Amino acid sequence: MSRIDRITRSLRVWWPYYLMLAPGVIYFLVFHYFPIYKAKLAFEDFRIIGPNIWVGMKHYYVLFTSTAFKQVLLNTLIISGMKMLFVFPVPIFLALLINEVRGDGLRKVVQSAIYLPHFLSWVVIAGIFIAALSPSTGVVNDIRGVVGLAPRPFMTEAGSIRWVLVFSEIWRSAGWDSLLYFAAIMAIDPQLYDAAEMDGANRWQKIRHVTLPGIVPTIATLFILNVGLFLNAGFDQVFNLTNDAIRDRIDILDTYVYRIGLQTGQFSLATAAGLFKGIIGLVMIVAAHNFSKKLTGKGVW
Repeated sequence: MSRIDRITRSLRVWWPYYLMLAPGVIYFLVFHYFPIYKAKLAFEDFRIIGPNIWVGMKHYYVLFTSTAFKQVLLNTLIISGMKMLFVFPVPIFLALLINEVRGDGLRKVVQSAIYLPHFLSWVVIAGIFIAALSPSTGVVNDIRGVVGLAPRPFMTEAGSIRWVLVFSEIWRSAGWDSLLYFAAIMAIDPQLYDAAEMDGANRWQKIRHVTLPGIVPTIATLFILNVGLFLNAGFDQVFNLTNDAIRDRIDILDTYVYRIGLQTGQFSLATAAGLFKGIIGLVMIVAAHNFSKKLTGKGVW
């Protein structure tokens, strides 16, 4: 059977699955693969009429000498670092806690409650947090008033807004992200728990010596992928939670690219910033993969 015949037979047998796969494939082709060809715009001056003019590293010189870009890059690193430090471990703890819930009914209720925020858009979540953190009518400041604390304008306060991003990210994504870790826990051989119990291990010791080692490959893989997306500090979140009072504290690379590209029409400069972010992400994911291989023996490939 020739290669073409095998492909034709495969399409004839598995066509429903290929049909379901098609929207995802088309999305990545249109928005992730085809635009790679136009990444050369980072080294050209864009012209609406006539061919673009090759200018080499001009736009990168403009970026790296720009005070605004340096501040945006610093904001991105700080916000992404805070999310990596405070958000990434939460789904792991949630999965461990859910696994320790013995009642199936209670477990389903808890899982449904913590998964629900994932299905809300950042527009809705921003509205919830803006209302809850309002200095005059917000429930958080009402509670602060009950215990004798003065109200705080969390959404317009430079020292608080980054923490608002962290906590809103935890509220929205931690429950859903815990699914992967919970699935990894479910895949652990029950005989390992039985053996640990026969050796006299208590619940904490079983978590430490059986559950955690069992999900290390999943933790390593997701950590590597998160490192690769380190400079993606959350466009939708920042875009919906930002305001003029704290813009300089949470303005990140994605909002910077959006602003200079779509709002001011500096397409070449925006492409240069986007390509810079992509190259740094590639370098970081390869470095994280090699580090994980040396540390745990597990990586992405």
